[in-house]
Order: sequence, then C-alpha cells, then structure tokens
Amino acid sequence: MKKSAGVFVLLLLAVPVVAAPVDGNWSGSINTPQGAVEVAFTFKADGAVLTGSTTGPDGTVSEILNGTIDGENIAFDVDLDFGGQTMTLAYTGVIAGDQITLTIDFMGMALKVLLTKS
Repeated sequence: MKKSAGVFVLLLLAVPVVAAPVDGNWSGSINTPQGAVEVAFTFKADGAVLTGSTTGPDGTVSEILNGTIDGENIAFDVDLDFGGQTMTLAYTGVIAGDQITLTIDFMGMALKVLLTKS
C-alpha cells in the first residue's frame, strides 16, 4: 500500500515536468516567397489549456485562442486583422526539448516554422 502511495505521489509530481517545457518565450521565422518573416510566441500551459500570445513582424500582439496541450502536442488559433477582415489561423505543433515545430493552416496551405526557446 505504501509503495502504491509513493508511486502515485511521484506521478503527480511528474505531471508539471511534462507540461512545463512549453512555458516561456519562443521565436522563429516563416519562409515566404517575399522572404523570412520573424515571429515570436509566449506560451503558458495550465493542465491541458495553452494560453499566451504571438507577436508579428510589425509588433502587433495577438492572443492565442482555443489553446490545448496534450503531452508534446499543442494546438491553438490566432485571429489576425487583414485590412478590417478577421482571418483565423490554426496552428498545430510538436514540442521537442527546446524546439517546437509548428504547422500553420493559412488559407488551406500548410506553412512550417521551427521555434526555439528564447
């Protein structure tokens, strides 16, 4: 019985260790036909909920919406204003140590970006 309780306590302590690597500031660039576009993200995990923001190349900060984290997988949306019209970009990603590989669904086209922890 004591062993089971000890294992249970260790598992509870391990949960924050698994979720914590995403917390903090991340940066990278997206390759486009017009050249590389620098992007930055701030992430905070709270259980299965991912919150934070992204900063675009023009300095505009946008809130992360509908964020989820499941092990090393993350997903979230970002609403961007394009000349008065809102466009929602869907992001999915995989955390691997101090890197996150993101895929952005931009009008049906998949864009890849590699983020590193800042």
